[in-house]
Amino acid sequence: MMKKILLVIVLFLPLIGWSDTYSLQQCIEVAYANSLDLRAGQLSNESKQLLYRQAWYNLSPGINGYIGESFSFGRSTGVDNIIRAQNIANTGIGVSADLVLFDGLAMKFNIDEAKANKLAGEANLETVQRNVALNVTSLYLDVLLKKELAMIAQKQLEETGRQVERIRAQVEAERLPEGELYAIEAQYSTENYQLLQANNNVRLALLNLTQGIDIPYSEDFDIIMPSEEELDGPLLPDRDEVWQTALSHRPEIREAEYNIQAAETALKTSKAAYSPKLSANAGVSTSYYHLFGSNNAAFGKQLSDNLTANVALNLSIPIFNRMQTPTQVKQKRLNIESAEVKLEQTRKKLQKEIDQAYYNAQAAQQEKISARQSARSQSEAERYAAEKYTAGRATAYEYSQAKQKQMEAESQYLRARYNYLFKVRILEYYMGL
Repeated sequence: MMKKILLVIVLFLPLIGWSDTYSLQQCIEVAYANSLDLRAGQLSNESKQLLYRQAWYNLSPGINGYIGESFSFGRSTGVDNIIRAQNIANTGIGVSADLVLFDGLAMKFNIDEAKANKLAGEANLETVQRNVALNVTSLYLDVLLKKELAMIAQKQLEETGRQVERIRAQVEAERLPEGELYAIEAQYSTENYQLLQANNNVRLALLNLTQGIDIPYSEDFDIIMPSEEELDGPLLPDRDEVWQTALSHRPEIREAEYNIQAAETALKTSKAAYSPKLSANAGVSTSYYHLFGSNNAAFGKQLSDNLTANVALNLSIPIFNRMQTPTQVKQKRLNIESAEVKLEQTRKKLQKEIDQAYYNAQAAQQEKISARQSARSQSEAERYAAEKYTAGRATAYEYSQAKQKQMEAESQYLRARYNYLFKVRILEYYMGL
């Protein structure tokens, strides 16, 4: 209940104006609430839960009551069981019950099969949830990347703006030719355009995120920027640890294993059809006869006098049912083999995906380290070029080239950084974290 209350608060915060800024976890929770795939999975699970309960209810007896009124004209059987010409109204009342005493344990196996199907459905729903979370994480990290690229563009533009003012002062003092001012102003215009593009990319990334979590886009929608420690914190896990953890935690594996259990119990259910079926029936009934034109006993007295009770045992022995049972048994065995093949396919597919994800993350880690070193080097080169340009020992073109290389290096580092974060998140996804 508390979880539902918190989720409602998260969903309605933007509507009541408290906050339009979302954390990653809030985005994931909203995506859970709005995902149609998750809703379809939940409905399927509710259906399987009902089937599981019904399998238990099938162990109980069936009880039915009835009441009927019939009219006979001409020759008919009266309360004394004599056929004569008479008009009779007959009221019948009764209760009957039936109970299966033994059916080769078919009902017990039906319970086991329904339980395995229910657990498989829950595992499948967990897979859908994790896929939703991974997709939202990807969109969220893309927004973070675009925001940091926009901040770099803003920083570059501000620095160039300061250079424009310094060059203008030197031109006015006739220490530099006027062409240098035109060149740096052109550089400023170019960087202003790049900032505009970067801001548009941020808005587009935010739009993609709102669509990913299925909420209306608003200009006020934004995300919480994580700290530097959070961005640099994730470490590359051990490959064997990822694989062993995935085997025990991945819902795809559990779903395939539960499907095998369901197929095995379905086979037992089919084999139970070879066994005799013993059932019991019991009933209580009474009736009231009204003979037109005659004196009739009172309604209550007739109901008491005509009261009848019966108990019966029925044994049904299967002899030949057009080979339906042997055919079903063979079909169920094939289903078990198919489920076992599916489990093996799932394991192999998972191992390939983990191997690929691990080596991708390892490569992303190396790219991140290399890109960081390059960004630091280009930052020093840009600082040195700026000093030379301010002192008049470098041209505007040389300064522009240094700034462009530094911006490209920082952008490359940010892309490598967020690429590594996402690759590590994929490994955590396989580990169930």
